[in-house]
Amino acid sequence: MAIRVITDKCIGCGICVKVCPFDAIDMIDKKATIKDNCTLCGQCVEACPVDAIVKDEEEVQSKINIDDYKGVWVFAEQRSGEVLNVSIELLGEGRKIADKRGVELSAVLLGKDLDENAEKLVKYGADKVLKVDHEKLENYTTDAYAKVISDLIEDKKPEIMLIGATTIGRDLGPRVSAKVATGLTADCTRLEIDEEDGKLLQTRPAFGGNLMATIVCPNNRPQMSTVRPGVMEKAKYNENAVGTIENIEVAFKDGDLKTEVLEIVKSEKETVALDEAPIIVAGGRGVQTIEGFELLEKLSEKLGGVVGASRAAVDEGWIEHSHQVGQTGTTVRPKLYIAAGISGAIQHLAGMQSSDCIVAINKNPDAPIFKVADYGIVGDLFEVIPELLEALDNVDDIVTALKAVES
Repeated sequence: MAIRVITDKCIGCGICVKVCPFDAIDMIDKKATIKDNCTLCGQCVEACPVDAIVKDEEEVQSKINIDDYKGVWVFAEQRSGEVLNVSIELLGEGRKIADKRGVELSAVLLGKDLDENAEKLVKYGADKVLKVDHEKLENYTTDAYAKVISDLIEDKKPEIMLIGATTIGRDLGPRVSAKVATGLTADCTRLEIDEEDGKLLQTRPAFGGNLMATIVCPNNRPQMSTVRPGVMEKAKYNENAVGTIENIEVAFKDGDLKTEVLEIVKSEKETVALDEAPIIVAGGRGVQTIEGFELLEKLSEKLGGVVGASRAAVDEGWIEHSHQVGQTGTTVRPKLYIAAGISGAIQHLAGMQSSDCIVAINKNPDAPIFKVADYGIVGDLFEVIPELLEALDNVDDIVTALKAVES
């Protein structure tokens, strides 16, 4: 599909330039010229008074038989021998999808010495684990992982494949989809099955989070999605669950692997595991300063949580990006989320509104954050949080006294 200008018809009126919402048309020698950033929205086609701009649509002919593809796959990402939480989340979502489709749920596990993790994935609901154990897969490389997974897809033909939108997943997903000639929907926040035709409905934020777009892949398989960590509910662990573990043998030929990991250097800087934290105390523009975040740090330490932040606070330089919650940060779903001085922009809400309990502290009673909060405190956070800290201290004193009496 493409937008094309019939130059002989173009009269150089410039109307198309004015209506294009993406600044994707230039006037060169009094003729409209379509630029590379055209999104094929078609507004210029409708606006042209002389029909000089047309949209060429090619009939898509699938080279595959879609009916040959069955089953739901989850890429079970592991690092240093530990399966990531997002993989467990995807198993939970994959289980729902597989049950609706009446098909098998498989986990694809690559690495070295994988027996324990393979058993773990079965306990989390995988009907089958495709285990590929090879020394060349111990550390992630794009070419090795993409080759193995694309070969598996060509051989076993799953209809759906889900990958966590981690740094590795965002690198791996596009490479695999290109190798197997299918589409990929990135950063999904919701997955559903169309009741009419069984296709995967892949929903993701668009236009900076201001609207949600639902995307389908009608002509190619597998239907592939990367899914943001923290947006899906984890699969339940069942010690009695049973499944099969299939050992996949792979061999790499000369030229298959163009990269090699020589050394892994881990940052000495402590990272913030926002997506795993049960309690998050987050601050926004209302925190005002770096010193303001020190107050939030005291509350988070008291509660046994971590500090989060809105994009506005990060942009001000009050806290590092690793603490950012929201559409352009980390998506979280803790048991308790305290939002202090956060107004509630849609991009931030998209990253935290699945929290079990949300407490909002804001001076503005009309702040959007209160619409998603379970509990709201209208007030100055610099007055409210010290009172919360004092109350928590009193609770500790009472608990200590009761224990002393009991003993």
